[in-house]
Amino acid sequence: MSENYKFFNHKNCEYFPCHKTNKPEEFNCLFCYCPLYALGKNCGGNFKYSENGIKDCSNCLLPHNKNNYDYIMSKFQDIIKITSKED
Repeated sequence: MSENYKFFNHKNCEYFPCHKTNKPEEFNCLFCYCPLYALGKNCGGNFKYSENGIKDCSNCLLPHNKNNYDYIMSKFQDIIKITSKED
């Protein structure tokens, strides 16, 4: 089975690459906006919080690594839990 859906490299994007990398040919643009941002400190990425409490992911390549598709998909249940309406 083909796994081409796990990787997309958009070299023509005006922001490509949006993070510094030495391997632009392996930069995955599939998750242009990281779906794990909402998980805060539990996202698993390389982030820091600014002085005013804003999550800064500018040094994080987790969603852009061509091998991390399965990791990101494994976190969707966690995203659903924090975004669900609690009764």
